[in-house]
Amino acid sequence: MAAVTLKDVAQRAGVSIKTVSNVVRGAPRVSESTRARVAKAVEELGYRPNPTARRLRTGRSGMIALVVPELVSPYFAELAQHVRTEATALGLTVLIEETLGDPAEELRLAGGVGASLLDGVILSPLHTTAEELAPVSGTFPLVLLGERNYARERVAADHVLIDNVAAAHAATAHLAALGRTRIAAIGHDRKGSATSRQRLEGFQRALHEAGLPFDPRLAPPVGEFDRRNGLEAMRALLALPPGSRPDAVSCFSDLLAFGARRALYEAGAARPGGHRADRHRRHRGGALRHAVP
Repeated sequence: MAAVTLKDVAQRAGVSIKTVSNVVRGAPRVSESTRARVAKAVEELGYRPNPTARRLRTGRSGMIALVVPELVSPYFAELAQHVRTEATALGLTVLIEETLGDPAEELRLAGGVGASLLDGVILSPLHTTAEELAPVSGTFPLVLLGERNYARERVAADHVLIDNVAAAHAATAHLAALGRTRIAAIGHDRKGSATSRQRLEGFQRALHEAGLPFDPRLAPPVGEFDRRNGLEAMRALLALPPGSRPDAVSCFSDLLAFGARRALYEAGAARPGGHRADRHRRHRGGALRHAVP
């Protein structure tokens, strides 16, 4: 059986092929009665748009890619949900790719993986450098996510980021305002990532403004922003002499906070009136923190 065409739908609905095309594309300036007639014809005939024909006609595929380091992270999982919701409203399909932080994979996907298949890429790079991104950034529609500022590094791509210094400052100031005097930070990255440096800066600035000293022992280094590192960092904090242990903790990510809470639970310290932990939240509309009593 031959595939149903726009012409078939137009004949059934009693309108022009152009009108059917406008309705299928969701174009404005089509009356509701005409739109309803076309929709009924589409349903009755079982018409399905031909993506290849649309790509040849418009030069667009209607598909974009979201590229993230990991989908197990609450932040990236929720980000994927919101991107898909917004893309669907625009008539776009989202392909989701997970790089696991592999710089070669990040760079491959930044170039569109065969640009004829994608209209653009939203990329959250973890290890790819600005020098590596610069050559491909101007050749394909690319939006970067993350804390590193590429403005001065000749990367020709739009960039969406948060103010990590302000976020860490707000979380730490919140704890200081509660009367906590030995505030620890979990997220001091051994690799010196931009996220870690910026959040540590905000953390130290808030301590200074509150008249509290910065104790390096209360900022144990971590390897990654994951549960295991949060667990190990909190265990190290709890192993300090009684007078040196923290009475509050600012965690630089949700996963670090989950691991820290596990260590507190194991030690029997995760109870109201005990330690207080704040975790920096980048999802659910907040870039600051979420208090966990």
